[in-house]
Amino acid sequence: MLNVIPLPIFEDNYIWIIERDRRVVAVDPGDAGPLIDWLAARQFTLDAILITHHHNDHVGGLASLLAQQPDLAVYGPTSVPLVNRPLRDGDSVEIFSESFKVIATPGHTLDHLCYYGAGLLFCGDTLFAGGCGRLFEGTPAQMAASLTKLAALPNDTKVCCTHEYTLANLRFAHAVEPGNAALTQRITLDTAKRQQNLPTLPSSIGLEKATNPYLRSSSPEVISSALQQGAANADPTTVFAAIRQWKNHYK
Repeated sequence: MLNVIPLPIFEDNYIWIIERDRRVVAVDPGDAGPLIDWLAARQFTLDAILITHHHNDHVGGLASLLAQQPDLAVYGPTSVPLVNRPLRDGDSVEIFSESFKVIATPGHTLDHLCYYGAGLLFCGDTLFAGGCGRLFEGTPAQMAASLTKLAALPNDTKVCCTHEYTLANLRFAHAVEPGNAALTQRITLDTAKRQQNLPTLPSSIGLEKATNPYLRSSSPEVISSALQQGAANADPTTVFAAIRQWKNHYK
């Protein structure tokens, strides 16, 4: 069994640590220092790194980590210069004898990759707890298609995204779909976690499908909200685009 630990960095990022038998694979090390300190305190060994996309808060620690371990395997998209094990959609990566499938999820960025295996999804800035990433490079159609891929994974899949944006995302989700009882319950539970300074992550695919407006473009209430925000019709991609655009300006 893999142990999965979110290591907080910066204001709201996580480095995901995958551990077995004191060996570690780190996902999206935006800052090397906290990871190096965490490993040293436990006398764990860093075996490899997984990168989801090229933004600096996900790759900023690579140079320092490679300076310490020049032979360290760094898996990720071809667009990241320090990746030495480039991956593409449909490839697989073995992590401690568990096979992880590589899923291309353009939208937030064009190079974004997710990793799925052992009941875990490392999804970077594509799918958030209660939300999804901004569309910096991709189109609404690309992001909607990427989220549809992830929503097709088993409901018990643990969603390990890279930001603690959950409460802000859920406040917006409630504005979109105020009649969603599962969402109301989730807000209560996740608010209690943050009041204790606990992570709201990992989430699950099933929970996201029940409460995340970007996975609910067929919900009548979500459609109604999208139409009120100027969506031309109830097509799921059009609904997604309207809701995502609304979030960009939501306070």
